[in-house]
Parts: sequence; C-alpha cells; structure tokens
Amino acid sequence: MTLPIARPAAVPPESRGPLSAELIALLSSDGEPAGADAVRTAAHASAAASADVLRDEDLQLSLFLLYQLHYGPEEWVRGDREWHPGLLAARAVLERALEDELRARIAPPAELPGSGAALADLLFSMTADAARPTLATWFSRRADEAQLREFLVHRSLYTLREADPHSWAIPRLRGRAKAALVEIQADEYGGGRPDRVHAEIFARTMRGLGLDSRPEAYLDLVPAGTLLPMNAMSMFGLNRRLRGAIVGHLAAFEMTSSIPNRHYSRAFGRLGWGSDVREYFDEHVEADAVHEQIAARDLAGGLADEEPALVPDIVFGAAACLFVDDLAGAHLLTRWQAGASSLRCPAAVGA
Repeated sequence: MTLPIARPAAVPPESRGPLSAELIALLSSDGEPAGADAVRTAAHASAAASADVLRDEDLQLSLFLLYQLHYGPEEWVRGDREWHPGLLAARAVLERALEDELRARIAPPAELPGSGAALADLLFSMTADAARPTLATWFSRRADEAQLREFLVHRSLYTLREADPHSWAIPRLRGRAKAALVEIQADEYGGGRPDRVHAEIFARTMRGLGLDSRPEAYLDLVPAGTLLPMNAMSMFGLNRRLRGAIVGHLAAFEMTSSIPNRHYSRAFGRLGWGSDVREYFDEHVEADAVHEQIAARDLAGGLADEEPALVPDIVFGAAACLFVDDLAGAHLLTRWQAGASSLRCPAAVGA
C-alpha cells in the first residue's frame, strides 16, 4: 500500500515562490518580525505579476498561511503573529487581488431578487446542477484506492476545520439569519458531543485509510486549486463587509453537499470500506438535505429581508462557492481520467 507522505508539524511547508519564501522565513523565526515590510512588498509584486491569481501557487499558499494565523497555526510558526500590522497589510493586498479576480470571473444575474423568498428560489436554481455532480458520479464508479486517499488529502484542508470559516459570521448577523446559522453550525460541531463533530468524523475516516489526520499535514501536496476554496471562505468570513458573501457561500455549500456525498460513500463502499470509514459521507447525505432548506430560506433569505443591500453579495458568495469548487473538482477529474496523480508531488508518495 502506498500512502501520501505527511509533513511533520514542526517542519515549515515548502515555499512555492518568492512571496511564500519570505513569509515562511518570517513566521518560522523568533523575535519581532522585522521582515513584515518585505512580505508586504512581495505581496504587491506577486499580485501585480500573477498571470492567474486563482491558480497562482505562491499567492494562494501565502494567503492560506496568513489565514491560518487566525485558526491556530502549526508548531513551526514562532510567536504570536495573528494581528501583526505588516502581515495584515500583506493579507489585504492578496485579498484584494483574489476578490477582484472572483468578481471579474463571476457574472451577476440579470435581475437580483427583491425578497428573501425570491432569493431562496434563485439559490435553488443556481445549485440545481448539483443533482448531476460530474466528479462525484465518476468517483463513485471509477475511483481506485490511491484516488480515494488523494481525495481525502484534498478535502482535508477544509474538512479538518469544517464549519470554522462560516462561524466567523455568527457575531455579524442578527435575528432570523443568526438563529439559522447557529442551528446549522450546532449540527456541524456535533450538538455538544465531541465524537460527533463533523471534523472529527472526517479525521476518523482519514485514519481508517492510514492517513494523517492533523490539519495541514498534507499542505505541501495540494495545488493552488485546492487552497482556493478555503481561501475564499476565509476571506468572506474574516471580513465583516463580506458577511453577505459568507452567508451565500454557506447556502450554496449546503445545497450542493447531500447528493455528492451519497456518491462518495458509494465509492468507498464499492472498494470494501465499511460504515466506520463511510460515516462522514453518510452523515452528510441526511444532515445537509435538512441544512440546505435552513440555509436557503432562513439564513440567506432571512439576511436578505433584514439587510436588502446585501443581496448582491449573498448571490456573489453563492456563485463564488460553485465556481471555485468546480475549478478544484475539474483538476481532480482531469488528472484522474488521464491516469495521473492529482497531487503536486506524486514523487513524494512512498510505501
């Protein structure tokens, strides 16, 4: 059996260009981060020179590492850098590049809905293609053991922190939308039972297949397209002005989860893996079928009724979720159909 090689927690990730090299050097050094100005300068240069912000390995890794300071950094990060002004300034440069690119790529609908109910109808229309999930359907019929593990490696960057990016929105909402978000998140965090926290259920799936279940253990192996969805979520969640976008993102995320997870469970079952490994996917078939109604009608619809000015951003966030997830999924499907690894470093796969 071959397994992707995990990076030890005390070892910094590999840089992917001048910006991430500067950032990793700073984060892994002791004392006052005097190099923050160099990181900010490199961020400007990286954003200006990038031919494709969404697939830029150096830029996406750097933004991911800056966001990780807010979630809980790994052992290799020295000191408390979360609120360092220079690093926040560098993050703002990269966020601006990412947001501008997403808004340029995603066309708004010809007519925006004028009520929460109409917005929910639009979201159901936008996510209707989830009933025909191309990657998940292929995966259920064709994936082999190596591809099962690669799939889990890609998914681990978000799923081992599942729900956390969306939880940033809780203190930024009121009334019906806030109550709906808390209801969804309470389920994601296990309803008070640590063993039912969805991130922990996914961690058990990874361990069941012999994989390391530490967040970011496989960071060096995943491409920019895998980092992009997590970066988009973090950007929406950590910026109050984008609270509409994180609500729209979560609505689309929940509305496109149930059917693909049914296919993923079938893939693991087809190759002989039991309910202990399939539990995460089976849990989401049922839970997200309920969550999608709450997310569309009470969360997104409630926010639209409470703050109508946020409707464009709610729609943008939903469209961004679908767009970046499609980009990530297309990479996996293209590589696997060609008989190749979807990981960045297939040579780093050993016995």
